[in-house]
Amino acid sequence: MRTIDELELGGKRVFIRVDFNVPLDEQRKVTDDTRIREALPTIQKAVRAGAKVILASHLGRPKGRDPKLSLEPPAGRLRELLGPEHEVVLADDCAGDGVQKVVRDLKAGQVLVLENLRFHKEEEANDEGFSRQLASLCDAYVNDAFGTAHRAHASTAGMVPFVAEKAAGYLMKKELEHLGKLLKGAERPFVAVLGGAKVSDKIKVIENLLPRVDALLVGGAMAYTFLKAQGVEVGKSRVEEDKLPLASKLLEAASRLGKELLLPIDHIAGTSPDEKSEAREVKERAIPRELMGLDIGPKTRELYRQQIRRAKTVFWNGPMGLFEVEKFAAGTREIAMAMADLREAVTVVGGGDSAAAVNEMGFASRMKHVSTGGGASLELLEGRELPGVRALEK
Repeated sequence: MRTIDELELGGKRVFIRVDFNVPLDEQRKVTDDTRIREALPTIQKAVRAGAKVILASHLGRPKGRDPKLSLEPPAGRLRELLGPEHEVVLADDCAGDGVQKVVRDLKAGQVLVLENLRFHKEEEANDEGFSRQLASLCDAYVNDAFGTAHRAHASTAGMVPFVAEKAAGYLMKKELEHLGKLLKGAERPFVAVLGGAKVSDKIKVIENLLPRVDALLVGGAMAYTFLKAQGVEVGKSRVEEDKLPLASKLLEAASRLGKELLLPIDHIAGTSPDEKSEAREVKERAIPRELMGLDIGPKTRELYRQQIRRAKTVFWNGPMGLFEVEKFAAGTREIAMAMADLREAVTVVGGGDSAAAVNEMGFASRMKHVSTGGGASLELLEGRELPGVRALEK
């Protein structure tokens, strides 16, 4: 796969697929600009080389054109980050005659942000006609949107065969290198920490990582499906009843492979998953019938911390509890702190809620890598081929 460093960019129309799908508040202000900042090195490379830069992204899940999901806020934030010496223009669409004219008028070093790709249903349908329209805007294509690389959409896969030159941006390259090393050549001991709500979301990741890790630490609501599969009383905790046989098989597989698959030995519980619920410490593995587990307990935190401390490689995806509510956030915070305290180890956070947590809690800068793609990082670790990556390799 070529990278942007291998392209001649000067004077060319360069289409860069970025991931500006960022959170906005009620005033439509960007509340977390991580994805925009991560795209800056690639954008700045193209600008400095004298390219006519065309940026494309989606935002949210619009049903047709929706002014509330315009890319105006991300474009404004990009303008602030690049500084006054760089002109950033927002198009009123992402395809059509009007956009073609704006692109023709672009000067070297200027940046054009196309309007939300998903205002056109053809984007997600990977429509060939729409793909050709996007491809006609440019001389070279760069994909720097790892967070959408698992989607075979027009801007991530469909348009690529119709562009003469194509390459990966710096963020895409960094993501593939860090996550790829987890599957091939991770230094051991290798510890994986998996949390979140559903076992079903992590089945393939667990199956693919089990032969590679030394220990797998499980938290979040998915832990209660595993505990119930072991015959442990879990009260009102969230359980995927239809996944109990699968949880049992995964536990058996870990035992057969000689891998440690650790589950919570105590809990912070409540009567309901919200701020109104009082936090109660449950000192045993079993949870009373009237309560539900909402975070890992102090003994589990210490057990998991010790496992992380001895690791040379740590991968984490998924919170340990209802971290959005402070009284149930201690487990997630302890995992983040334990990883942040490692000086020599490779620490990788796999996007999604865990990435949001380390950013919120101020630990992101102390991690080796924080992925910008939750779904994409999981699919890569499942061993699946990502359409956005495959398109660059052809």
